[in-house]
Amino acid sequence: MVGLSLTGIDVVYACAGLGALCAAVLPTALARRPVSLPMVFLAAGFLVFLLPLDALPELDPVQHRGAVEHLTEICVVIALMGAGLAINRPPGLRSWSTTWRLLGLAMPLTILVTAAAAGWLMAWPPAVALLVAASLAPTDPVLAAEVRVGEPTDEEDDEDEVRFALTSEAGLNDGLAFPFVLAAVALTTASATGWSATGLWHWAWSDVLLRGGVALLVGVAIGRLLGWMFFQAAWKALRLSEHREGFTALAATFIAYGATELLHGYGFLAVFVTACTIRGAERAHGYHRVMHGFTDQIERLLTAVVLFLVGGFTAQGGLGALTWRGALLGLLLFLVIRPAVGWLVQLRGRAAGRERWATAFFGIRGIGSFFYLAYALGAADFAAPAAELWAVVTFTVLLSALVHGVAATPVTARLDRANGSRPAEPQPQRDTVPQGRSRG
Repeated sequence: MVGLSLTGIDVVYACAGLGALCAAVLPTALARRPVSLPMVFLAAGFLVFLLPLDALPELDPVQHRGAVEHLTEICVVIALMGAGLAINRPPGLRSWSTTWRLLGLAMPLTILVTAAAAGWLMAWPPAVALLVAASLAPTDPVLAAEVRVGEPTDEEDDEDEVRFALTSEAGLNDGLAFPFVLAAVALTTASATGWSATGLWHWAWSDVLLRGGVALLVGVAIGRLLGWMFFQAAWKALRLSEHREGFTALAATFIAYGATELLHGYGFLAVFVTACTIRGAERAHGYHRVMHGFTDQIERLLTAVVLFLVGGFTAQGGLGALTWRGALLGLLLFLVIRPAVGWLVQLRGRAAGRERWATAFFGIRGIGSFFYLAYALGAADFAAPAAELWAVVTFTVLLSALVHGVAATPVTARLDRANGSRPAEPQPQRDTVPQGRSRG
């Protein structure tokens, strides 16, 4: 078939314009329908890359690993800032108890069981099995938009347990999964095809405790500094809460991420902590809605780009290296491992029966999984074909995007009815800054 004579830049302009328009229209158009924004962009990318257009690039995450790593990295950090700004509930041992259970118990157990299943089904070496398990463990803050909390409000207790738990879990576990990815890198460096305890102590105190501690300290410090500047600074030019510049959320995001990475901490964790700390500086102020609205818009645009490319990668045969065993591994994680582990760790917790099942089910795999896999494959050589690893992870993310995308609206609507509340309507962005209470 003869390809159409189009230049690459023509296709880029057309797709970028249509994608941006759809990112603005679809959230409202798809509200309360069993179709999600990720599903639409995945389908769009798949269909466009089936067309006989000579200008379409060859999408290969193995060859373009660096580009995949940095594009997904930016998408995740912006989503983390938005998630942290949206949470109304102040952090606490009891108020966040479901989150601590999901992070401290569910995530490590999910990684352990998934790695064991990967080693058994795929006959992968331990390092490869651990890498795939760690990459697929976090609940994604990007694709979980349909089950996240909404805009910031003045009320601290208006979030149902499912949305709160999934938002806070997604915000924190993208950083807390990093030590397990680094463990896979260290293990394959020490022994590509077997087990090795070499470097275990260094991993425990450096990659777990030290780097995690740096992230927490930097996140709190930057969050408090920016919170003071935004809401309490004596100089009006610094007191940005009185202005309309929502892009300061990007400034906070990149300052926290860059500073933490320079200090060898976990930037993902620091960004979410920074957002939560800024949120707590003046919890009732309307400026949080301005910053959250800006990050939400940028996140939707980046998500559209990434998912469009994922759909195109699939159309070009990206799942060609997927075996039935790899597909079964994804199904096991999706249908058995995460739901079972997520439900068990919530026993005797804050969540009621239906909420417990919903929280366990919506362990959404997403763009963070692509970042971790790309990062690890660039840091070390693993004893398995990279194309096969990309196929397994992509299949699992696609499965999550489709099934969770269909289920999110009816499940959350049913929970809202059971709790006697109504689902929040999509709110248009206002032209003025909402004025909340302020100390400054």
